[in-house]
Amino acid sequence: MSRIRTRFAPSPTGFLHIGGARTALFNWALTRQQEGEFVLRIEDTDLERSTRESERAVLEGLEWLGIEWDVGPLRQSERAERHAEVVEALLESGAAYRCTCTKERLEALRARELESGGKGIYDGHCRDLALGPDCGPHTVRLRVDRSRSLRWDDLVFGPSGQDASEIGDGIIRRSDGTPLYALAVVVDDLDMEITHVIRGADHHSNTPFQLAIYHALGATPPIFAHVPLIVSESGRKLSKRRDPVSIQQFRAEGYLPEAMLNWLARMGWSHGDQELFSADEIIRHFDLDHVGRSGAQADLAKLESLNQHYLKARSPEALFEAARPFLEAVAGCPVPRSERLDKLLSLLCERSHQLVELAEKARFALVDEIEIDAAAARKHLRPVALEPLETLIGELEALEAWTPEALEEAFKKTCRTQGDLKLGRLAQPVRVAVTGTAASPGIYETLEAAGRERVVPRLKSAVEMIRKRIAGSS
Repeated sequence: MSRIRTRFAPSPTGFLHIGGARTALFNWALTRQQEGEFVLRIEDTDLERSTRESERAVLEGLEWLGIEWDVGPLRQSERAERHAEVVEALLESGAAYRCTCTKERLEALRARELESGGKGIYDGHCRDLALGPDCGPHTVRLRVDRSRSLRWDDLVFGPSGQDASEIGDGIIRRSDGTPLYALAVVVDDLDMEITHVIRGADHHSNTPFQLAIYHALGATPPIFAHVPLIVSESGRKLSKRRDPVSIQQFRAEGYLPEAMLNWLARMGWSHGDQELFSADEIIRHFDLDHVGRSGAQADLAKLESLNQHYLKARSPEALFEAARPFLEAVAGCPVPRSERLDKLLSLLCERSHQLVELAEKARFALVDEIEIDAAAARKHLRPVALEPLETLIGELEALEAWTPEALEEAFKKTCRTQGDLKLGRLAQPVRVAVTGTAASPGIYETLEAAGRERVVPRLKSAVEMIRKRIAGSS
């Protein structure tokens, strides 16, 4: 083909891993840039672990990120006849042979080889026995041409590979008749006319044997690019138990797809000093020349910073739509959009990194009853605040308009009548009484967002709390 054709080939055995998502992104970006075709192929031949639920999780994760495929999803399990056909053709041509070596023999052979300083590769015991299909339980091995070079110029790692004599005759079909991954992936990539295989560096060591299969089939291999694996901030391999690695988990925590896409793109790839990339910019600038060879660190602080940037960049309508499920989870009921809520969300973006955090900070404006932080209450809801709060309640109840300007005037009037009380001495007790914490956006905007119907009753409850405190200490 004259056009580039790439593929993403996940195994549907769980969630969409961030490493897989980044591989899909790199394939997609390069393909879109060069106006090629991007194939999605589900490698579901592990029948015990592969599920349609996991497949849906992969598809939904890609769709959420905006990574669209042109062909597929194709399923490797539906190509079993084709894989079997190729194995039979290799047997017929003599490029493969049947092997009756037992597991015990192979394990003993490998142990002796390794002990004597060898590589532990198969010794070719059945290579020239010309065993037929009636030989009993057997595997099928590729007759590797030991004189061949199985080297390639990797688009990320540069010159790679080894001589065929170093790998031995690998198995391409198990004794139960199912093909090994190496055979299936080569056949699928050939049949689907894949021109560029961009995948994780964990497949780098698999490539020489796959090249041997291409040679045995008389086919030209695709161009390979192996991208380094993602590691934790400490440089360790990511752990499902210790590290956040699932796209679904990041989505559930309230990260935006544009932030995730930006974060994944910059993980191991760079374009000058630019840090912020839209999807279009990733497509325009992406190249494999600037993918590093060392492990790419999953810097969560950078993701939080990116997510806050994209939260602040969203229009009020788009921000509300993204936040709605999180707001409703906090409220426990449907939350309608309003100008007052739009203003609050905009203010909270300045101090929130994820939508979960944003919704939690907006709780005071969504629910009727709040829980007041005990430490904040001890510090700010003290007897000295009783009279100022009582005075402010009267001023707030008399307000005709519930606007920041009117609220500010009520505060100023209260401070004057309290002997020029400093604003902070009034604002902090009010903030704790209304939001339950000692931190929020500006006090007037906070009260506007909470609404008169919540603010006044909460202030009265705070007054009662202080009175009980006074009574208890006397």
